[in-house]
Amino acid sequence: MARPIWSGAVNFGLVTVPVELYSATEDHTVHFRQFQRGTSDRIRYRRVNERTGKEVEYNDIVKGYELDDGDYVLIEPEELDEIAPGRSRALDIEAFVDLDEIDPTYFQKTYWLAPSKEEFERAYTLLLAAMDKTNKAAISKFVMRGKEYLAALRAGDGVLVLNTLHFPADLRDPAKELRKLPAKAKPRGKELDMAVALVDSMSEPWKPSNFEDTYTKRVEKLVKDKKAGRTVTPEEEPAQATQVVDLFEALAKSVKGRKPSSSSASSSEEDLSSLSKADLDKMARELGIKGRSKMTRADLEKAVKKASSSSKKKAS
Repeated sequence: MARPIWSGAVNFGLVTVPVELYSATEDHTVHFRQFQRGTSDRIRYRRVNERTGKEVEYNDIVKGYELDDGDYVLIEPEELDEIAPGRSRALDIEAFVDLDEIDPTYFQKTYWLAPSKEEFERAYTLLLAAMDKTNKAAISKFVMRGKEYLAALRAGDGVLVLNTLHFPADLRDPAKELRKLPAKAKPRGKELDMAVALVDSMSEPWKPSNFEDTYTKRVEKLVKDKKAGRTVTPEEEPAQATQVVDLFEALAKSVKGRKPSSSSASSSEEDLSSLSKADLDKMARELGIKGRSKMTRADLEKAVKKASSSSKKKAS
């Protein structure tokens, strides 16, 4: 069971709800160690005193802020805690805003908030229900691990969700950062209509379960193949950029390619095995298969095969 990474209290008007903060995400990235090429020698990073060359224990390290003249002001971790608002234990709601008004650019990381004790569940549930009914996000600030965060507190599926947000000062201005901003050329009528048609043809309900980290699986396969001495087959090169003169034709072909066809319903077993879950779900929808959202990828493949076979028999 996960441990809370922060504990404090949500202050909602005159209501105070003690809570605990839990990370809602985890990292599935394949992590590598570093080695010197041509050897089996590990490359390691150490905390070393640059004057003595000796390694320093983490507990003996303090923070230093460099001044304009090159000198440093040394700060102890306890001093940072002492100046933190509410001694790093308060999450004060400053305002409620419409959740849809928050630009996704501001969202940073997701956490869960849970009542710290059973006796606080009533107040916690009340806040959760009120935010769910109004579709509002509570904007607040709190301090965790020596850093102040801007946060949006919102209703999740039976639990309060806290998203840390970037402060406005953290966001860069594209006009200053990009070498050249895209020209504000007005799209041609037919091209825009075709682009909208393509968007419509690719639109579907948001189902996060349809998406998975395929790159990590490829990395894991690469490791297994190299360990077994198998030849590594490179993936296909990315698509070439579409030339302006070919834009309308490319859009037209894309829209045509998204339309249901009889060939999609008669895909072979080999073809289905190479499709993603999202593609299988689309085929299942076209075939009128019910209960798709609860099916695993394997279940979808079986259902599509069965429905395709039935359609083929009826057509013949």
